[in-house]
Amino acid sequence: MADTMQFDLVSPERKLASGQAVSVLIPGADGDLTAMPDHAPVVATLRPGILVVEMEGETQEFAVTGGFAQVTAEGATILADEALPKAEVSTEMLQERIAEAEAARDAAEGALHDDASKRAADLAALLDAMV
Repeated sequence: MADTMQFDLVSPERKLASGQAVSVLIPGADGDLTAMPDHAPVVATLRPGILVVEMEGETQEFAVTGGFAQVTAEGATILADEALPKAEVSTEMLQERIAEAEAARDAAEGALHDDASKRAADLAALLDAMV
């Protein structure tokens, strides 16, 4: 059994992390999942929350709003809708983004209303996970 596995965290804007990880705590839509080396293959949908990675001798935390996780025996790849290092996320920033999403929701109709409602709910869930 290997001691580490390849870990990659990617959002549409950038690659946030890549390296050898000991474990990855993934906020899954169906419950939290801890991926470790030689894990059984699984694909999971992410819920808004905090992704915790033990990598290169330290613990790193990232705020994610959703996306997908692919775990294999060799590693874990996280494709996040949005992700930031937790240290870069403040309560005030999230509250502003929630207000923007709610304003967009109130101004939208049909499918755009549904998308904006989901975004506002995802951001509110992330805010709850931060405290």
